[in-house]
Amino acid sequence: MRIRRILATVFATAALAGLGLTGAATATATAGSVIPASVTPGECTDGGGTIDRSTAPLPTCRGGVHNGQTVD
Repeated sequence: MRIRRILATVFATAALAGLGLTGAATATATAGSVIPASVTPGECTDGGGTIDRSTAPLPTCRGGVHNGQTVD
């Protein structure tokens, strides 16, 4: 009976440790992919894009590294 409790504790600890490692990896991957809400005109053109002023309410960067981001 005591061995069953010990094994259950070992398995539960291993499962929780695995979940913790998975959560840390997900948090790291998510933090690295944060995109700023807007870029400056210089950042847009330096990144290989062009400024599309036909979009309302703010112009948008088209192409390049900052494709789809608003230009302030």
